[in-house]
Amino acid sequence: MPIVNSDPSSLLTAQMRDVIRRMERAARPPLHSLSPEAARAAYAAGAGVLEIAKPALARVQELRVPARDGHPMPARLYAPAPASEGPLPALLYLHGGGFTIGSIETHDVLCRELARQAGCMVVSLDYRLAPEHRFPTASNDAWDALQWLAANAAALGADRARLAVGGDSAGGTLAAVNALLARDAGLALALQLLIYPGTTAHQDTDSHRRFAHGMVLEAHSIDWFFGNYVRSPEDREDWRFAPLNAPDLEGVAPAFVCLAECDPLVDEGVAYADLLRAAGVPVDLEIYRGVTHEFIKMGRAIPEARQAHADCARALRLAFDMEN
Repeated sequence: MPIVNSDPSSLLTAQMRDVIRRMERAARPPLHSLSPEAARAAYAAGAGVLEIAKPALARVQELRVPARDGHPMPARLYAPAPASEGPLPALLYLHGGGFTIGSIETHDVLCRELARQAGCMVVSLDYRLAPEHRFPTASNDAWDALQWLAANAAALGADRARLAVGGDSAGGTLAAVNALLARDAGLALALQLLIYPGTTAHQDTDSHRRFAHGMVLEAHSIDWFFGNYVRSPEDREDWRFAPLNAPDLEGVAPAFVCLAECDPLVDEGVAYADLLRAAGVPVDLEIYRGVTHEFIKMGRAIPEARQAHADCARALRLAFDMEN
């Protein structure tokens, strides 16, 4: 009978273990112990510490995207070439942060790197955050932004025939929901790029239990994030919160699913990939071994992050039918 190592930290790479040790030595208060405003500031202060150097791009433009209620959502357009060189395929990117923290700024380097390596336009959105704006505001904002991007593609220098949606963590949830809404609206997408997305109604998988503590994303923080976001227990059963609850996945955009092995969310990411495949959706699934949630933003310290950047860019290029 095989011996199962009960210590999940033994799975970590040496580099990932060192990052976690440094976090522990810093002894910063956990996010769930802070007010939402303080948590946002704390996350923003640390967001770039382990990132790769900020790539320079030919075009970076601040935008305002109208939500359905008229709220002007900040967005940032990244492009590796000037608009004069012709339309580029475009990715709408939705940042992570448990629907409570995160911003265009915290994901600036990642979006720049995706634009640089994939050779596509990236539009990063500041959707509204909880608890000031609870479910389903973030989902509505993301969908409003995708429709706006499609409608304004020509003016932005984007190719409306080659659009994708993506995001990490809570942003991955929003991207998965957007892919379903796009299918229902007849808006063709080339790809849904799902980076450790949340997909389940309740955090009761084996990975949530195994990686509950000491793996960057803490169980108490997950509870706090979702407590900020949902209005009632019934919201958790809505497929816009938990895409695994969607009644039908047939016909949604192909998916590239990027997961971390030592992440509370890994099991639900695998489950969603399996459900997509069962519905006949093309899925490319990569599980990066020995790393945790948030690893893709640690490229200076974690080689798996740099590999994930390249893999995500490759998936976008293939989906957009680009050369090389």
